[in-house]
Amino acid sequence: MDLQLTAAVRLIRQVLLLATVALAVFLLMKTSPVDPIDAYLGPAIATVGPEQRAQIAAAWGFDQPAHVQFLAWAGHVLRGDLGFSTTYHAPVAQVMGDRIGASLALTGLAWLLSGLLGFALGVIAAVRGGWIDRVIRLYCYVLASTPTFWFAMILLMVFSVTLGWTPICCSGPIGVPPDQVSFVQRLQHLILPLTALTLFGVAQIALHTRVKLIEVLQSDYVLLARAQGASALDIVWHHGLRNAALPALTVMMASIGELFGGAILAEQVFAWPGLGRASVEAGMKGDVPLLLAIAVLTALVVSSANMLADWLYQLVDPRVRQ
Repeated sequence: MDLQLTAAVRLIRQVLLLATVALAVFLLMKTSPVDPIDAYLGPAIATVGPEQRAQIAAAWGFDQPAHVQFLAWAGHVLRGDLGFSTTYHAPVAQVMGDRIGASLALTGLAWLLSGLLGFALGVIAAVRGGWIDRVIRLYCYVLASTPTFWFAMILLMVFSVTLGWTPICCSGPIGVPPDQVSFVQRLQHLILPLTALTLFGVAQIALHTRVKLIEVLQSDYVLLARAQGASALDIVWHHGLRNAALPALTVMMASIGELFGGAILAEQVFAWPGLGRASVEAGMKGDVPLLLAIAVLTALVVSSANMLADWLYQLVDPRVRQ
């Protein structure tokens, strides 16, 4: 019964969170100076009169009060209709379906690689100490203070423009239909944005892992293990890694939202056809249905990751179950 009640409470919190995110994004879009009709018309704005503008506003529901528009959107979402994107002239579900694969390939791999690399660097810094520790910490501090878009542009300028080792943009060769792009070509276009986004998420995980592992290695039970003749490798393997894995897992799950923000900038720099770039275009053109759908999906992924972290804690450390 307690498990069912806990699950129900978490579900209610999840729904309230998604509703709050959707309402906040909607209100921000309504206070934005961007006129969606002007953005939709583009150069044709000079040839459209007030009557035609009023017809477009009525067709999109913009002639209704803000609360009526939001409730109408929510009602359509509950019926499985995410609305129509004025930016891409297609249903929102189709736009997201076409782009979610590219975002998952980039963001998912970057999240996994940054977690593994950050955890490994944190362990090395704590165990080795000395100049290795100082070099890793300096690397993490510099990396944490570097803007993602600036770092991405430096990588693009060096490896694509100057050296010509990697493609300049996109997820495949320009002019080639997506179904004709080979796996090797996709991988070539993925390397640079994946590198930028992976290095973006390394610093926090490495620093948190280092601090926790140093704390463990200085504890009384590790001192006892050393007195009993345990080797450094045994101490790190049996005592250090499990205790250091908890904060690393926490930071990894919490960094998903930050990684999504970094992905938006990286996708803009590398013209990567993912949801991050679509959200920027939707914001610039006042495409409320598309931006709301992306924001709600992002909030759902981040909140679900935090709940998954709670469950994983119990696998890593049985003491959490009590």
